[in-house]
Amino acid sequence: MTLPIVAVVGRPNVGKSTLVNRIAQTADAIVHEERGVTRDRSYHRAEWNGREFMLIDTGGIESSKDDPFAESITAQALVATNEADVVIALVDGTTGVTAGDEEVARRLKRAAAPVFLVVNKMDTPGRDDPIHEYWALGLGEPWPVSATHGHGTGDLLDAVVASLPKPFPVVESDAIDVAIIGKPNAGKSSLLNRLTGTERAIVSEVPGTTRDALDVLLERDGQHYRFIDTAGIRRKAKIDADVEYYGFVRAMRAIDNAQVALLVIDATLGVTDQDQRVARFASERGCGLVILLNKWDLVKDEEWREEIAYQVEERLGFVSYAPVIRISALTGAKVQRIFTALETAWSNYSREITTSALNRLLTEMREFGHTVSKGARTLRVHYVTQTRTSPPEFTFFANHPSLADDNFRRYVENRLREAFDFTGTPISIRFRQKD
Repeated sequence: MTLPIVAVVGRPNVGKSTLVNRIAQTADAIVHEERGVTRDRSYHRAEWNGREFMLIDTGGIESSKDDPFAESITAQALVATNEADVVIALVDGTTGVTAGDEEVARRLKRAAAPVFLVVNKMDTPGRDDPIHEYWALGLGEPWPVSATHGHGTGDLLDAVVASLPKPFPVVESDAIDVAIIGKPNAGKSSLLNRLTGTERAIVSEVPGTTRDALDVLLERDGQHYRFIDTAGIRRKAKIDADVEYYGFVRAMRAIDNAQVALLVIDATLGVTDQDQRVARFASERGCGLVILLNKWDLVKDEEWREEIAYQVEERLGFVSYAPVIRISALTGAKVQRIFTALETAWSNYSREITTSALNRLLTEMREFGHTVSKGARTLRVHYVTQTRTSPPEFTFFANHPSLADDNFRRYVENRLREAFDFTGTPISIRFRQKD
């Protein structure tokens, strides 16, 4: 599902990160009294009254010759407003209208999305007299809130959610949606051209050539595929150009909509921190995954080949369910194996296991005797059923669900994978109280 975007913008130190944490109900956004702590955009899933959306925390918009990052931070924040479906313009209710607020308002008047002028730090409900001066900014009615205490945020979110675009209807299709992901210059566009037999995507040695997401439909042996070539996902600190930011957001959306992702890794460089981040990005969003070690034809040294195998095992162990294929998009070597891996991953991604088969496995697990105890309490799992597909989710009913720690969850997942072979797909495991 493609999530609408809500961008929070304003001059530095007005409480943007505090408001983001309040709305997203997390503490992920860094909050500090020092100006300019938030330099890069951060992304947070949020939900209000059943509507999910992506919340973007931006750096402060300001013109400052003292801060070498100011121009880049401002540019990124303004790009966020262009991509957003709704913009929250935040000001500090304790300072009155400043020149910085006027600068932000001047820039936001050109925004195509609805803009909500929000006056923060109104910590005493009912004392809203000071907010009237903010009408002068020309951004409409000011909304008094306290991000720290939560006052007024519910009414604000009611209005924000009402302004979000209506969800697109789900179009049933027999095509497997495949996102081609990876850091810049790993060979994603070359792979797309090789898979489809066309020159649909621009191929260049310059990192970041692909700025948008491209959809290419393909039929092979009666199976339809929709390939999405996304812009290379960099670490957020390195997304400086406006066009790269657009590509990053659209890559996120492509992964959200994909059933399976192809993670393209440059084998000449090995598994990098960025590759880890991209893999986790897809895993957390419940995408099936196939790992492609591209440019394998250029890896001649046997020790380096063994090193890459070690790196995949160590650095990508959290997605050990993903098959690994060594390919060359340039020469076409082993590229056709990708289709078999895609079909396997998609089949397992949408697979349903009967309740009787699951509980036979549970009986075997009980006989094995592996469980968790804490004090006088011992975990006893009574029943299991599959509660979702795409990706598969299994719910275990137990006497003390809180005892199911990470080690026990890994044990259960390993047993499920041994029994039913969920190659290529993540699986979710939940423990609930037995009624």
